[in-house]
Amino acid sequence: MIQSGDDMSRIIVVGDLMTDTVARAARALVQGSVTPAAVTVHGGGSGANIAAWLAADGAEVAFVGRRGSDTAGRTRDMELKAYGVDARLAVDPGQPTGTCVVIVTHKGDHTMLCDLGANAALSPQDLPDDLFTHGSHLHVSGYTLLNEGSRPAAVAAMERAGQAEMTISVDGGSAAPLEHVGPGRFLDSADGATLLLLNGAQATVFTGSEDPVQAIRALNAWCAEVVVKLGPDDALYANGQGPVRVPAQPPKKFVDGTGAGGAFRAGFLHSWLDNKPPAEALAHGHWLAARALGRVGARPAPGVPRAARKLWRWT
Repeated sequence: MIQSGDDMSRIIVVGDLMTDTVARAARALVQGSVTPAAVTVHGGGSGANIAAWLAADGAEVAFVGRRGSDTAGRTRDMELKAYGVDARLAVDPGQPTGTCVVIVTHKGDHTMLCDLGANAALSPQDLPDDLFTHGSHLHVSGYTLLNEGSRPAAVAAMERAGQAEMTISVDGGSAAPLEHVGPGRFLDSADGATLLLLNGAQATVFTGSEDPVQAIRALNAWCAEVVVKLGPDDALYANGQGPVRVPAQPPKKFVDGTGAGGAFRAGFLHSWLDNKPPAEALAHGHWLAARALGRVGARPAPGVPRAARKLWRWT
């Protein structure tokens, strides 16, 4: 763990940056025809979303990624800085900023169609040397490890973090690409992680077990500390002993589930690095996830003064 309170060192997130076009269907989707929808554009990308939620929660956070030289890339860059994120974005002259089409059904379920764009070209040379310092923490987005083009950058970041004696966390990205790449290859690439953050589907891909308690115990053989979030239900934490289980906090209003996973990871990670007990860290993850569920898009509300952010967790 790193030091707690106001002395907490910086959290470095290496990951994906996207523009999300979110289409919220007004009623059940009709194949081969027209379904009325509300269409909006937002900043996205799992890694960038986690960085935004961390900053909104009061953490000192830097985000390392790659964008195009297009208008979308410049807009995403400014958005992250507006949250208080130290955005370290390499500019790709040949690839556009990544784009994701998010289809949200009338029941709130979401399906994503993604074009990685510049994300796929993230390289070890894009990693700023000054960020990898003793006492800081590195979080690597699973999508960056899953993509063949960006994997060397993710592995290099973990190697540099290890050399600097930083703590390291990794999330599982998404179940379908994880199954395609293979859990063994993913775990080999993520060797050295201190904390593994997964959802229930990803835990099943890794272990073959649909029982989350069995899965998290099996995963402790690879990683010292593991968190498994079970969708809108409970979340579990284990460090080789009996798992801690905390129920989810239901949102005041369910709007869109797109950013809930990233918000949960940010909330847990921030509290975990602040040396809070696992149950409190899980509860804080649920707290942020509930706020994500009440918003369209995957990011927190913009424009929150930084001085007010640390008060969020106590309100």
